[in-house]
Parts: sequence; structure tokens; C-alpha cells
Amino acid sequence: MDYTVLGRTGLKVSVAGLGCGGFSRLGLGAGKSEAEAVALVQEALDLGVNLLDTAAAYDTEGVVGKAIKGRKRDGLVIATKAIPQRDLGKDDAARVVASLDNSLKLLGTDWVDVFQLHGVAPAGYDHCRDMLVPALQREQAKGKFRHLGITETSPNDHEHKMLQRGIPEGHWDTVMFGFNLMHQNALKTVFPLTKRHNVGTLMMFVVRQVFSDPKLLAATLQDLKLPGGDKALDFLIHPGGASSVTDAAYRYVRHTPGVDVVLFGTGSREHLRTNIASLLKPPLPEADLRQIATAFGHLVGVGLVRPPGR
Repeated sequence: MDYTVLGRTGLKVSVAGLGCGGFSRLGLGAGKSEAEAVALVQEALDLGVNLLDTAAAYDTEGVVGKAIKGRKRDGLVIATKAIPQRDLGKDDAARVVASLDNSLKLLGTDWVDVFQLHGVAPAGYDHCRDMLVPALQREQAKGKFRHLGITETSPNDHEHKMLQRGIPEGHWDTVMFGFNLMHQNALKTVFPLTKRHNVGTLMMFVVRQVFSDPKLLAATLQDLKLPGGDKALDFLIHPGGASSVTDAAYRYVRHTPGVDVVLFGTGSREHLRTNIASLLKPPLPEADLRQIATAFGHLVGVGLVRPPGR
């Protein structure tokens, strides 16, 4: 495994982070048992993954808690989340703190390394800053979590407007946002800010369904009316290049300057190993990177597919 430092948190993190939600929910979304999900997390840990990203909304915190039981806690980086509800006003702070406390109970730990406000839309940002940050800072002082983070609602905030406001204000040690080889606008709108303020970055929507489902990808490429139609990504696959579109998608994001952790979800041990292998490969060839920028740099919002029920 390769490791890096998660911005100003100083945390040593694996470049591959296991996302415990998404479509798969560690396999639970595909009918796998809890024991199988626990074994999957443990295999990820054995392969060197040390960052596990879960959330109250995923209903996988209990699985993570069982998977890390007996492991050396200081070597793990556990991140979880709570969804703000701005319609509750001041009462939302107590609800979010209660969510944090329940997360700690389910995870079986005295603290989490990163506690994140989950899926914050631009219209909800002021509520998070004014009502929730002060309450969470009091809990942070009690030792319940080490660093405060925020995640965008990528399907509803293609321009990353929430993060463009939030990052310079200094409250957030980490940010999570959507970025992939056909949704690159964070290169201009987010990464300059995270670099300037030394904020840790967690990438989501790197592959999701669009780059792993050949039929969906072909339909998406046809709808976009790109040169080459449904073959528009074929140039990436060649000797010395990527072995598949999925491989290219992971490697493109992994080696983008400013990226700390690439999150991926999985319900399969084979898929787990394949994803990690891609993230540990070298960057794509320079010629391919130039063509990615030229062919897809104008696109916004591609691949930001929301899981069912979210």
C-alpha cells in the first residue's frame, strides 16, 4: 500500500480508502451477510487500507465496529458522518451530537478520526457553520473526534459551490467531493483552495456505475455526443496504458495533484483486490492525460449517480 498525509490533520492514510456506503454497502446491498461484510473490511485492512469511511445513513457502522475489534486503534483512520437537517434549526445540533454518540457506540471506539457533516448542499451551508460547528467543536474538545470534515452533495452541486464557500473559512480539516475523468471542474474550483488551506481531500464518484457498467457507459457516451461515440474512451486501453476503463478512471484520479485518498466501494473480495491494484499502478501516460483534458475537460456532472434511496 502507498500512504500519504491527509492535509493538515497530519494523519497517515492509505491512498486507497474503503467506502462503506454507495451501491454495495460492503456487499449488504447485494444480499451478502454481515459476516461476509466484516470479512471484506478485514481483508481490506490486511491489504494495507487504513482509512474506512462510513456514515450513520449507510447502516454499516456496526459492520466496521466488528471488523476493527481487536485491531490496533492508533493505526486506523475511521471516518463517519451525520446528515444535517436545517429545518430543525437549533435543535439539529443536539440531533447531530446524538448521531455522533451513536456512531461511537456502533463502531466500538472512544473516538473517530474524522467526523463529517454529510451531503451538505449550498443552501444548507450557513446552517452547518452557524448551528452545528460550535456544538461539534465542544464535542471535539471532549475527545469524541479528532478532525472535522464536510462532504458535498455532488449530484446536486456540480459546480462545488458549497466547498468554494466553505474551504476558505477554515472550519473544515477535510472535504469530500466528486471528481472523475469526465467531471474535472474541481481542478479549477476546489483543488487550488484545498492546497492553499492544506485541507485533506477524499475523492468520491471516481468510478461509481458509469465507468464500471459497460452498457451504462456506452449509453452515457452516446448521449454526450462526443467524438468517437461509445468508443470515446477506447484510446485509454493499450499496452503501457490502462487495462480497462475502470483501471484508467482510478489511476487518473489517484495521481491528480491535490488528491489524498480515493474512496471506492465494493462487495467482493476480488473486486477489492482489483481496485487496490489499480490505485497502486503508476500514472497514465502523459499523452493519454493530455487527451483526457482535451476530450472531457469541458464536461460537468458525468458519473454523479446517486445510490438508490439516498
